[in-house]
Amino acid sequence: MSGFSHLDEEGGVRMVDVGGKPSSRRRATARALLTMAAATAGRLRELPKGDALTTAQVAGVMAAKRTSELIPLCHPLPLTSIDVQVRVVDDGAEVISTVETTAQTGVEMEALVAASVAALTLYDMAKAVDDSMTLSDVRLLEKTKEPA
Repeated sequence: MSGFSHLDEEGGVRMVDVGGKPSSRRRATARALLTMAAATAGRLRELPKGDALTTAQVAGVMAAKRTSELIPLCHPLPLTSIDVQVRVVDDGAEVISTVETTAQTGVEMEALVAASVAALTLYDMAKAVDDSMTLSDVRLLEKTKEPA
């Protein structure tokens, strides 16, 4: 099953063995977009501090820390930094998450999970106001690896 890192030669699932790899400083940035009616975005923008945006930000941080519990073949990692930014745009909200570690494997999944869960948290909080919202464009923007 060439090319799929989480499959063995017979096609069975496996956790990748990173035991022989040296630790590196790794960073990944991901994005998620929650599209909504402009009126809904305006209402989110007008909320006071401690509102839905902050709740979404905290949810993203918490989710990054629990990625290995959600994605079965992810390694539990010692995360050194998690930054989740939630910004209201004209027709929705954009979430950008950046996660860092010094470990033997990368933090792409942690960044993707953080961005997704932060956007889903906003969805949950605004669904009573706007049932036409869509979560889209969840993607890795960048990943880096430097010597430890």
